[in-house]
Amino acid sequence: MDELRPGDHACLTYSDAEERLDIVAAFVRDGLGAGERVICFTDPGDPPDLAGELAERDVKPATGGQLAIRDNDAAWLSGGRVSATNMIEMLSSELEAAHRDGFAGLRVTADMCWATRPVAAVDELLVFETRVAGLFAGGRLTAVCQYDRQSFDQVTLAFAAKAHPRAVAAAVYHEDPLLRICRQHAPPGVRLAGEIDYRRVPELNQALAEALRLGGDIHVNLTHLRFMDAAAAAAVGQAALSLQPGRAMAIVCGRAVRKVLALVGVTDQPAVRVRLAHGRP
Repeated sequence: MDELRPGDHACLTYSDAEERLDIVAAFVRDGLGAGERVICFTDPGDPPDLAGELAERDVKPATGGQLAIRDNDAAWLSGGRVSATNMIEMLSSELEAAHRDGFAGLRVTADMCWATRPVAAVDELLVFETRVAGLFAGGRLTAVCQYDRQSFDQVTLAFAAKAHPRAVAAAVYHEDPLLRICRQHAPPGVRLAGEIDYRRVPELNQALAEALRLGGDIHVNLTHLRFMDAAAAAAVGQAALSLQPGRAMAIVCGRAVRKVLALVGVTDQPAVRVRLAHGRP
């Protein structure tokens, strides 16, 4: 995401819904900050309140029509069918409107799962991704197309990766069946999911060290962490101790993980703020 530039057409393949929302939020926030018009095409009810999810990830409310959230079905499947030509014409019209209204450019992110609908032909998706390239030539359109790995077959995912000049993803420091450690884009920090013990402390330290170098407060998202041992909790505490004055560490976690953090003294540090994740044990 940090390397995405105006005129880029990027592909985001995801399997983690939270990670996807982080990346989308970073994409939207950067566009609003650059004075671009931003349109998010999303599936109805996924998530049910995209605006709220963006707000939780430090995306400030936009005025003057700068940010629009639109239903995929209404946009792509109007009249019960979809065509690549109509989709490209619609984006071209939006690009002209953004220019006419004085925006620096147009930034679009779209959940492409509309192509899996019974009334949609995946062939039209392939045509769209091939022909839409011409709209990016002027450097005024930037887009991220989102592909859920659980919704698309491997052939379509491979085509999507090839059709897009760029790809965006969270930096992953470790991933195996038990644990995933990755960078959190918005708010900036680190996300852990699964179970972590002393054997993965080096990977955790690497993730925390990079978050420290970013500046500002650090957000450690442990919402989906089921187990943490004392060694891993101590690593989080050491990172908090290294914060410069004025910086803070915000941790969100379940009750079981909070108990371990408390046992090693992390929750007692003045620079640490701990919030219990809603609905987590």
